[in-house]
Amino acid sequence: MIKPKHDIAHVKKSIADCFQKRVDVTVNLGRNKVQRYCGLLTGVYPALFTVCPDDKSYLGKTSYSYAEVLCGSVSVKPKKIEGGA
Repeated sequence: MIKPKHDIAHVKKSIADCFQKRVDVTVNLGRNKVQRYCGLLTGVYPALFTVCPDDKSYLGKTSYSYAEVLCGSVSVKPKKIEGGA
């Protein structure tokens, strides 16, 4: 059995640290399909979190569970600041 590197509490804390910040989201849809977008992490709840995408083609918010992040089907990273002096 493979021991996971992190537990659900670690995932929840890392998501909560990004609350009300811009994030890069990568979603593995299966069959070599990957969806990437940037958005604002707008909600952190006990069982899930919500991201409001910057792209206007999305209607509303998207929500993901912490288990999806833990198993690797969803990746959430803070958006890197471009430019910088």
